[in-house]
Amino acid sequence: MTNPFEDETAQYLDLVNDEGQHSLWPAAIPVPAGWRTTLGPTTRQECLDHIAEVWTDMRPASLAMQMDGVSGH
Repeated sequence: MTNPFEDETAQYLDLVNDEGQHSLWPAAIPVPAGWRTTLGPTTRQECLDHIAEVWTDMRPASLAMQMDGVSGH
C-alpha cells in the first residue's frame, strides 16, 4: 500500500488551521476537526506550490502576534 500523502496520482487539499498553519491532505481522507480547506481537490504539486506561495511565515499565528506586539483583542 502506498503512503496516501505521497501518491502523485491522487487528489489533494490544502488545509489551514486557526493558527494559519497549512497541511497537504489527501482528498480521499476526511478533513480533521479544526482544519478547513483552502484549495482543492487538485494535484499534489499544485497544492504544494500553493502552500509554498501562501505560507510564508511558519510561526503559529498566536506566536507571530505575540512576537510582533499585536494584540489579539
